Amino acid sequence: MIAKKIRRKLVELSYKNKIPHLGSCLSCVDILVAIYEQKRPEDYFILSKGHAAPALYCTLAEFGYFDSSLLETMGKDGSPFSEHPTRNSVPGVIASTGSLGHGLGFGLGMAVAEPDKKVIVLLSDGELNEGSTWEAILLADKMEINNLVAIVDYNKWQATQQTMYLSVLREKWGAFGWNVIEYPFFDEEIKVPSCVEYPTCIIYHSKKGQGVSFMENDNNWHYRIPNEDEYQRAMKELE
Repeated sequence: MIAKKIRRKLVELSYKNKIPHLGSCLSCVDILVAIYEQKRPEDYFILSKGHAAPALYCTLAEFGYFDSSLLETMGKDGSPFSEHPTRNSVPGVIASTGSLGHGLGFGLGMAVAEPDKKVIVLLSDGELNEGSTWEAILLADKMEINNLVAIVDYNKWQATQQTMYLSVLREKWGAFGWNVIEYPFFDEEIKVPSCVEYPTCIIYHSKKGQGVSFMENDNNWHYRIPNEDEYQRAMKELE
């Protein structure tokens, strides 16, 4: 299974190369795999939750954008893999992100500029606290954009606390004129729409640290690096 293979690599890199944000990376692996299995080559993808960059890098390597051996340089001097995505640093990274709240607006601009291509943007639920995100959500409806898909990695945690909007997330996007598709169970397979008539939001209920039992829903793994025992336990679970 591709997602499990990517999770194993993320745990390994976090342990061996001291890569942070493991919990945030693990929660969006299934989303990234679904995107790259289903997107057309000409469509665009933007990782707005830039702190999950290692998950993007591992996914790109798995789908043949570059040689997977390059991943071993992550976290080391001279590596092309920055902690947050840097545009054109490696094949497949088309936008510099990580300052939360910018990715959807960037994607909206691309959707306006190239209406024949679909633009997919992956956001964290925590960055929905940013006003700039809601400005982009409002403008996309106002401009009647029909080639923009936003996917929310709804793991219900942000850096230091639980996420806001826990009970009204679907209603808020709908009130701003978006078509909303919700996946309430984290083990459901995501279907990325091949075409849309309105700006579309997919809300995917994930778990922070998804796939490793003792990391799931534990917000300490936003920053923590696994020790030897935790690394061995995690790799055993991901066999």
